[in-house]
Amino acid sequence: MLLEGSCHCRAVKFSVEIHTPQPYMRCYCSICRKTAGGGGYAINVMGDTATLKVEGEDDVSVYRVKMADGAKSPVRRHFCRHCGSALWCFDPRWEHWVYPFASAIDPPLPKPPKRVHLLLNSAASWVQVPEGPDEIHFDEYPEESIEDWHKHRGLWVG
Repeated sequence: MLLEGSCHCRAVKFSVEIHTPQPYMRCYCSICRKTAGGGGYAINVMGDTATLKVEGEDDVSVYRVKMADGAKSPVRRHFCRHCGSALWCFDPRWEHWVYPFASAIDPPLPKPPKRVHLLLNSAASWVQVPEGPDEIHFDEYPEESIEDWHKHRGLWVG
């Protein structure tokens, strides 16, 4: 499935092939919250890095978080240098995947049947995390990957 996305000012446009279109996983870590999460969390989908095409590449900046030990995180957070829109993350440890922010995707994404709320041990005190049978909570990372989550629910797009 081809997804297209852009920043708010439209200086950057991108497309990427994905198999995991359900934006089900909400990350509440301080990094996601502060760099991309107006609701106190950020949501990513997962695409095939080899298919990522970018228009306006000169307008893309990359942020790497400085970790507690002083080292830079391997995760690269790409954003528009003009309007600041979060676009996608890339982690060379999983070089085949790129993680577009659902907020940067232009066409409608499907609504997930359930939502996973992760890294709740980092959630801001003001964030109200939804409760209920379709809201699954994790203090840290769940063991099930984005790929596995979609495959186990018959939501993987070939």
